[in-house]
Amino acid sequence: MGVITKITVQQKRVDRYNIEIDGEYAFSADEAVLIEFNLKKGQTITEEERSEIGVRDNVQRGINTAINFLSVRMRSEKEVRNYLKKKEIELEAQDEIMERLGSMGYLNDEQFADAYIKTQIQTTEKGPAVILRELKEKGIDDYTAASLIEQFTEEEQIEKAADLFQKQLKKYKRDSAFLQQKKAEQHVLTKGYSAAVMKKAAIKAEPDAEAEMEALMHQAEKAHRRYQSFEKREYRQKMKAALYRKGFDLSDIDRAIDRLSEE
Repeated sequence: MGVITKITVQQKRVDRYNIEIDGEYAFSADEAVLIEFNLKKGQTITEEERSEIGVRDNVQRGINTAINFLSVRMRSEKEVRNYLKKKEIELEAQDEIMERLGSMGYLNDEQFADAYIKTQIQTTEKGPAVILRELKEKGIDDYTAASLIEQFTEEEQIEKAADLFQKQLKKYKRDSAFLQQKKAEQHVLTKGYSAAVMKKAAIKAEPDAEAEMEALMHQAEKAHRRYQSFEKREYRQKMKAALYRKGFDLSDIDRAIDRLSEE
């Protein structure tokens, strides 16, 4: 038991106060805790009360820490719990902190998931499978995630997948149409789109015969530099095998070899 002899505001934290008991520093407390316990100079305080103040202050510190974390953007409950652990907020206080945050409107996993899905659709190339995986990692239950992902319509998925597919075709324009298609398809699938959506997206991509011949000639010239020293028959065999492995059509390959031979 002791008597509070001095209460002062901390220099770097105006929302926290240093409490002196019997002329010596005893503990610090958040302003909300100070008000809750009506702490004032001259007040007698027991060890039991000091212990209770410590518990309440830890809860309030956790709430303040979480609100600061949430001020940047919406977070899931799992993200907030992980952050509290990282900040070494006592486990015993976390349940109350989470409950208080929920009652104050700071936490709502359904609202978080809905906003997260909308943001991913609007700002990224991610497909449903990737978005669902990320929601699961953030602690969103399967039912909530599955019901909310329905807002990502198949029409929107096909449109985004088609754009992504076209970008990849351009990236691999030096490859044969066959390889371009395979590489583009694989990339789109890894972004979280289904095979069914991928198939419909690929239909939108019209083959470009001129670009295909340009890619073939590029690869043919590279192969020519490797095999030009070979006897004519062996040269042709090696050229055809090399270009066929890259996915080009045999009749186009023959035309490319003939064109090189004429030069």
